Amino acid sequence: MHVTHLSLTDFRSYEVVDLTFDPGVTALVGPNGQGKTNLVEAVGYVATHGSHRVATDAPLVRSGAQRAVVRCAVARAERSTLVELEIVPGSSNRVRVNRSPLSRPREALGVLRTVLFAPEDLALVKGDPDGRRRFLDDLLVARAPRFAGVRGDYERVLRQRNALLKSAGSTIKAGRGDVRTLDVWDTHLATAGAELLAGRLRLIRELAPAVAAAYEAISDGQGDAGVGYRSTLGDDVTADAPADRELLQARLLEAMARSRAAELERGVSLVGPHRDDLVLTLGGLPARGYASHGESWSLALGLRLASYDVLRGDGGEEAEPVLILDDVFAELDVRRRTRLAKLVAGAEQVLVTAAVAQDVPEELDGARVDVMAGQVRRVR
Repeated sequence: MHVTHLSLTDFRSYEVVDLTFDPGVTALVGPNGQGKTNLVEAVGYVATHGSHRVATDAPLVRSGAQRAVVRCAVARAERSTLVELEIVPGSSNRVRVNRSPLSRPREALGVLRTVLFAPEDLALVKGDPDGRRRFLDDLLVARAPRFAGVRGDYERVLRQRNALLKSAGSTIKAGRGDVRTLDVWDTHLATAGAELLAGRLRLIRELAPAVAAAYEAISDGQGDAGVGYRSTLGDDVTADAPADRELLQARLLEAMARSRAAELERGVSLVGPHRDDLVLTLGGLPARGYASHGESWSLALGLRLASYDVLRGDGGEEAEPVLILDDVFAELDVRRRTRLAKLVAGAEQVLVTAAVAQDVPEELDGARVDVMAGQVRRVR
């Protein structure tokens, strides 16, 4: 799988840009702030319908424009697929595949798969749990696009249940509350939550050995990386336990019943996948708070490379994702830079951004595109 063509209209800093790609390595080179990351962000957006830099779509539309359009041609085996996304802030995106409109944008998920590593990924190790949960769920969707619906259902039910908890809590304090409606929302949340939780647990079972191997390769055996799961349901809910949806649903309902008084008091849902965490360890110690800066970088890289291996293992070369390294090498010392380059050099397609050509290791010599002041020029 690889991208053959990218066309942008009013996306970020670009009024119009067209760029062709070949398999192998393409380095996008130019000073910071010139638009390199905007290009790979657009490729990642086609794959995930989200940005790795911002939480909403509004910043993706060029100032003064009403919408942005991203067109991306993807070659997979002997087929070529054109994906077109029209991004309209405050409204639903419109998506076409091979010129045919789709009723739901998420139906285009899976046409292109990417693994993107960027400086922001350091937060996977050092940041709060919500980033690690998002990492897990994004990978789930990349492997099985149906989880986009599961994730959406869970988030929708959670918002409605939280709203009911807030309103019910205030009326109960006033002596006129009725919480029977909560039982219905408990069931909805447990149903969607159990499926999401089961998917996460199965994913971590596959991810854990891949992370350990990737970290060992990047760090030259300097410590053992571990991946686990911390659930609000208890310490016995782990990736090693059977991921039985019916059992998890029952556990979620029991936990919500026990927590109801506290939830009504606080007006929020206190149990469920939205409060769980991906646990990262180095040498048996929590990576957050114990890992050095270099170790944290290596572990973040290990998570992304493990994601790449898991996705590639789903379907061989046809399913191999596009690997995107956004301004990564400038952050690494020479030793880690060389090891990373050797690990990814054999990928079907690698897109690299760098401020100067010297930041791109010689192991990743390939095509080069210069980006300056919004102008894109292929050098070789």
